[in-house]
Amino acid sequence: MHKLTTLLICFTILISCTKEYTPREINNISINEIKMDSTSIRAIHAISKHEVVFAGSKGDIGFTEDGGAAWKFINIQYQDTIIPHFRSITKTKTSLFVLSVANPALLYKIENGATSLVYKENHPKVFYDAMTFVNDNVGIAIGDPIDGCTSIIMTTDGGNNWNKIDCSDLPQVNEGEASFAASNTNISFFKNSIWVVTGGEKARVLKSEDLGKTWSIFDTPIVQGSGPQGIYSVDFYDENNGIVIGGDYSKPEENKANVAITKDGGKTWTLVADGINPNYKSCVQYIPGTKGNEVIAVGKTGVSFSNDGGQTWKDVSSDSYYAIQFVDENTAWLSGHEKIGKLELK
Repeated sequence: MHKLTTLLICFTILISCTKEYTPREINNISINEIKMDSTSIRAIHAISKHEVVFAGSKGDIGFTEDGGAAWKFINIQYQDTIIPHFRSITKTKTSLFVLSVANPALLYKIENGATSLVYKENHPKVFYDAMTFVNDNVGIAIGDPIDGCTSIIMTTDGGNNWNKIDCSDLPQVNEGEASFAASNTNISFFKNSIWVVTGGEKARVLKSEDLGKTWSIFDTPIVQGSGPQGIYSVDFYDENNGIVIGGDYSKPEENKANVAITKDGGKTWTLVADGINPNYKSCVQYIPGTKGNEVIAVGKTGVSFSNDGGQTWKDVSSDSYYAIQFVDENTAWLSGHEKIGKLELK
């Protein structure tokens, strides 16, 4: 009898582990909007269902621990004369990091209530677009090209020191090719692999398989050729399967060649949206816990949802947001112009 019981338990476990995931049918969503006056927010870091931190356009940093009912704020100014415009944010276990666009580029570390400037770059062309940590030691920020290559700075000591990668160690990019500071999501990573996306004259993907030591660059079929066209966001579900999204910011209602997927780690890309939903989007994210099936994309044109890995899409909200970040399969935080949003999927 004991052996039979053991066999039944093992069989039940085996069936549950091999049961195929059934993607949800989501036709519309409701987002709880929280007003944030006088700041445009393109950079958020979602911590939990109750906690999120954002960095805004006027040196503002906001944090909630109770789902958005109450907020704490700090404001950063540089030498009392320059108000940083933050579009990048990331966090380790102990520290928060925010990075400004434009000249000078200012990267701040905030830990235990103390704010310190850990990186500064002066250059007429400096413009940083996104930042993230791959693990608690290795962080990366990317920006527009200077001297023919994408600007990439990295840290290997948890963010205390940042160093810029020399152009001799990076692929050359075309004149007019750059990245977009739209949602802090034009960097993605999985284990030791990092992907960075571009737009403008060319819409391409830079990839490192060794935490930023060496880089390759790959073409995509995303719309490209002029300044506002290209890839605005990238996400990878695992080392092979990823998605890029974008379009033409100047013509947001168009849906020409703006979504592509890869199944070989970013070396080749297949166009999946050309003349069909969705239109221009600034951020795309796989929904965690859905085995790469469910994907959400947001932008100033609204929110779109896919339950087949990005192959087909439906519009589920007309609410305008720049960025979205999930904490689990049902909960996400969003950011937009003078607002934060909270999404609870049922």
